[in-house]
Amino acid sequence: MRILHTSDWHIGRSFHGHATLDALRGVLSDLVAQVREHEVDVVIVAGDIFDSAAPASACYTLLTGVLRDLSDAGARVIVTSGNHDSAARLGFQSSLLREGIHVVTDPLTVGRPITIADEHGPVQFYGIPFLEPALVRHLWADAAPRSQRQTIDHAMGLVRADLTDRGGRSVAVAHCFAQGVDATPGVEREIRQGSLDVVPLASFDGPDYVALGHIHGRQTLSDRVRYAGAPLHYSFGEASKPRGSWLVELDAGGLASVRWLDLPVPRRLATIRGPLEELLIDPQYADLEVAWVCAQYTDATPQLDPMRRVQARFPFCATVMHTPEGARGPDGLTYARRVGQARSDAELVDAFLSHVRDGEGASEREAAVIHDVIDERSLAEVTA
Repeated sequence: MRILHTSDWHIGRSFHGHATLDALRGVLSDLVAQVREHEVDVVIVAGDIFDSAAPASACYTLLTGVLRDLSDAGARVIVTSGNHDSAARLGFQSSLLREGIHVVTDPLTVGRPITIADEHGPVQFYGIPFLEPALVRHLWADAAPRSQRQTIDHAMGLVRADLTDRGGRSVAVAHCFAQGVDATPGVEREIRQGSLDVVPLASFDGPDYVALGHIHGRQTLSDRVRYAGAPLHYSFGEASKPRGSWLVELDAGGLASVRWLDLPVPRRLATIRGPLEELLIDPQYADLEVAWVCAQYTDATPQLDPMRRVQARFPFCATVMHTPEGARGPDGLTYARRVGQARSDAELVDAFLSHVRDGEGASEREAAVIHDVIDERSLAEVTA
């Protein structure tokens, strides 16, 4: 049996204010083509189908179309809800879809497999929707889970108990942070904020393969426990990570092989850094003029209208950041003290500039302009 493991589509998500629906539609069309090319039997989408609990109507249209295309390509489809999804809204759609497309959103179904057979017999697919402890605790009063670790432990206990009775090959699908995740930029907010609720790898013992979602870059935690990541880059921190899915093959004995299938990147992401004028003219950046760009300019002081100027060269510049090199830091002088030390109008202006520009006073060119303005004003006052 051939299984395609994908996740975290985040239909409806924006990228620095830019819509991604068309780009995602194209990438998922390529994913359907891979399903057809590799004669995939089952497609798993491991949570975060939508980016919000109340997606726009166009998001539902895209999802319905892709699921039906996957079915037309000959695959059964198993979808679980993630933390970004509304389980109720996603689950409502399940009754409207054709046979062979399964949407798992109800915690009470955990431990009840979707059975799909091949020439070697049945394979049990155990879908585990995202389980918020506070919302499922009353369903499992004996366990009373208070963390993701406890909820997944309990859910996988139900899976193993059922699997003990049924026997045979099995696949589990879950949406969580598992132990061993590489906490690099581009993953979900909980990691970046340091509030990660980690699920140990041992919690996933039992099934032949565990398809995880929640992390936006592919990760291999063990031969049988993996994240596929998102099909699009949703942040500059993910730029170096490939987009794609895992092609998993089960034989009569269980897990036979896993290999990566790349998906195309509609528009590459790049971060460029240097003085603003250099970014605007340096030929080394010529090939990035059609890329999504994060521009970090290192000038000591903020520059005038940097986004407009950068976008004149890089039309797809998504964000501009002022990241000065060698920042001087506070020198302990208050504004009143700086101004009080000034002995002339020119020194007064220089003290103001030094205060608001991290200790950097007027440049030679700025000083000349300041003196010209002061001289003109003095002359005007004399002749008035």
